[in-house]
Amino acid sequence: MQRKFLKNLALLLVLNLLIKPFWIFGIDRTVQNTVGAEEYGFYFAIFNFSFLFYILLDFGITTFNNKNIAQNNHLLRKHLSNIIVLKLLLFIVYLIFTFFAAFIIKYSKEQLYLLAFLGLNQFIISFILYLRSNLGGLHLFRTDSFISVLDRSMMIFICALLLWGNIVPTFKIEYFVYAQTVSLSLTALITMIIVFRKADTQFLKLSWSMPFFLMMLRQSFPFAILVLLMTFYNRIDSVMLERMLDEGAMYSGIYASAYRLLDAANMIAYLFAVLLLPIFARMLKQNESIEELIKLSYTLIITSAIIIAVASFFYSEEFMRLLYSIHEGESIIEYEYRIMHSSRVFGILMASFCAISTMYIFSTLLTANSKLKYLNFIALTGMIVNISLNLILIPLYQAFGSAIATLATQFLIAGVQVFVVYKLFKFRINYRLIFKILVFITGVLILGYFSKHTKLDWYIAFPLFVIFSLLLALSIRLVSLRYIYSVLKYGEKH
Repeated sequence: MQRKFLKNLALLLVLNLLIKPFWIFGIDRTVQNTVGAEEYGFYFAIFNFSFLFYILLDFGITTFNNKNIAQNNHLLRKHLSNIIVLKLLLFIVYLIFTFFAAFIIKYSKEQLYLLAFLGLNQFIISFILYLRSNLGGLHLFRTDSFISVLDRSMMIFICALLLWGNIVPTFKIEYFVYAQTVSLSLTALITMIIVFRKADTQFLKLSWSMPFFLMMLRQSFPFAILVLLMTFYNRIDSVMLERMLDEGAMYSGIYASAYRLLDAANMIAYLFAVLLLPIFARMLKQNESIEELIKLSYTLIITSAIIIAVASFFYSEEFMRLLYSIHEGESIIEYEYRIMHSSRVFGILMASFCAISTMYIFSTLLTANSKLKYLNFIALTGMIVNISLNLILIPLYQAFGSAIATLATQFLIAGVQVFVVYKLFKFRINYRLIFKILVFITGVLILGYFSKHTKLDWYIAFPLFVIFSLLLALSIRLVSLRYIYSVLKYGEKH
């Protein structure tokens, strides 16, 4: 399984690193620079608000289905049509709750209009993820890898035409949302055709079965609670910023400019979870040892996370100036304030990537083993801590306060998850690995400090910092190329 994991992880990483960085830095960033921080902050807050009730669209079905199909391939054809009908019913429920909440917090007509399209987009995303969970459950990782970048590829093409093709006189944030709708719809259609072929089903025959709906909702309910709690403590920040502050849209935009890079890094960490969930589920069912796979996947992801976090801390202002230019009508003083605030937020937010990477490994293992009660309790604690810290820190420190709340919450949750996994699975504490990680963190911090204070230009010092950090990881054998090569060539038993 380690061999399968490494080979498919390599494919996933290559495809995503080809497409998604250009989407984030070439398209998404350009959109914010074009429309301005305030208008993008307006969109970003509504986008995150549309996420708050995302659980009603999915109800944990995707995660449960991924695990279930991985252990019982024959259930795909039996469940497919019923779950599609159930997803449509959940979409109606989602719209009712989302718009009711929007009326409660007094969203304007413009906000409600944008929310309608973003809500539709959330449904299509949830539908695509459900369809992909079938591909992952069947261990069709190669097909799933190409599907994972299909919507972004289409959005790059459409948005590039709108931004640089002189098709529209002025680019508006609404066009960005419309492009998402078109791209996601086409991706859903293509993915559905592929899944139908794998299920040996030639056409869509919808089935209405209330007993099946109730059974599915009952079994997926613990997964639903987990997704709901995680969504709240991951997405509530920008909504609270926009609602609590007088210039909330601006600060939400500042937070979004820093969060964009954390979101990009999270996409890479998420790929680990996408592969590991069905692999863990099958290995646990077959009573295979998972300890070596845990060690391999964690060392790969934490090495990258530490380098990214330290680089982001020392080079936060350089990254923000590189990515974000002065907006039309914005004064130099306003621009400098925005960059200064974004840099502080960015440095703190990216430090939380180490905790998030840890969670992607250990929470995936707990999910595959159906230990949802532990994950739900941890997530509930995290949500309470995050909202409480935001209520205290946002009035005092604006977006920077929200970043501190995120950092504290993510490290708390990651630490508790690691503790629970070691207790439940009775893993031996790997003191050598812990020592290597501590040595690596210390070494990377030293390298970051000296690279920052060298007389070299930052665009030379930064790559040198990354190279020397990777060499440090290899020299202390935190990452072993020989072991990885052995697994790829011979499998884990050699």
